[in-house]
Amino acid sequence: MKWLLDTNTVLYLLGGRLASPLAPGEYCLSVISEMELLSYPSLDERAEQQIRSFLSTVSVIGLSDQVREAAIRLRRQTGLRLPDAIVAATAVVLDAEVLTNDLDLLRVAGLRARSLPLKGTS
Repeated sequence: MKWLLDTNTVLYLLGGRLASPLAPGEYCLSVISEMELLSYPSLDERAEQQIRSFLSTVSVIGLSDQVREAAIRLRRQTGLRLPDAIVAATAVVLDAEVLTNDLDLLRVAGLRARSLPLKGTS
C-alpha cells in the first residue's frame, strides 16, 4: 500500500501524538508538505533536524506536470486551498491514500483519504 502523509500527520507522528503506529507500507509526501514543515518561523534547530531526519526516510514528490494539472482540476472543482489541492493531486497521481486530519481533504469526493486517531481523543 502506498500512503501520502499530509503535513499535520507528520507533525502528529514526530510529536508522538498518534494513537497507534502507522501501518506498514510505502510512505511519501508532497514537496508542499516538506516546505510547510521546514518553514515554520519558530522552528528551532533540534526540531529542524528531527524533520530533516524524517524526510530522509520517505519519498518527497515534486511538482510534475501531472501533479500540476491534477491540482488545477481539483482546485477548480472543489475550491481547495492551493497547498491542499497539490497534496490531493499528488495522492491521485501516485494512486496513494492520504493520511490526514484535514477536514477539507477528507471531504474531497473520489480522494482516498483517512484520518488518524490521536492520543487523548475519542
